[in-house]
Amino acid sequence: MNVLTVAELKRRGMAAIEDGLLRGPVHIVKRNRPAAVVLSEEEYQRLLGGPAGASNGLTAMQWLLSQTSTGKRTKAKIDADLKAGREW
Repeated sequence: MNVLTVAELKRRGMAAIEDGLLRGPVHIVKRNRPAAVVLSEEEYQRLLGGPAGASNGLTAMQWLLSQTSTGKRTKAKIDADLKAGREW
């Protein structure tokens, strides 16, 4: 296992992570306990199942608008709730 202590990380910074990533995922240990795992960008994207930002050419607003509504409140009810919340 490719382990990096927090002390080593503080001492060497990003260079310690970069060196570790040459051998695979870097397991960061804090106070002798697993704290985090650092992956290469390629490995992270593989786990996500695709390249970063793969959005089928949609903008964020287009994507949001394409999502189906699961809520049961109407726009008028949401507006009324927001107004009531602002009056506090």
